[in-house]
Amino acid sequence: MTGSDRPSALDPALAARLKRTADGLVPAIAQQYDTGEVLMLGWMDDEALHRTLTTGRATYWSRSRQEYWVKGDTSGHIQLVKSVALDCDADTVLVKVDQVGAACHTGDRTCFDSDVLPLGQ
Repeated sequence: MTGSDRPSALDPALAARLKRTADGLVPAIAQQYDTGEVLMLGWMDDEALHRTLTTGRATYWSRSRQEYWVKGDTSGHIQLVKSVALDCDADTVLVKVDQVGAACHTGDRTCFDSDVLPLGQ
């Protein structure tokens, strides 16, 4: 079942604007709302976006487990949603959050802390 096949309560007008991948997903960038720090990238289908907008907790679609996950439900490292925006093409979601604890499953503050690539090589 692809993301677009799963039932959703997302506003149909908003759903019509989204440009999804072939599997019905849009990339969702999580950013710390007050510092601008980029925390992680997850994937959302229509229902994950609906849940994020209505619950105030960042909800993603796990491509590997094929199920929804609310950030922090198992780790305690929750993302409290401050705002949600679409980019100009409506193919990426920006979720500004207040991150409690680590954002990365490795325990790092962000998913972009440990593998910084050298420039000018």
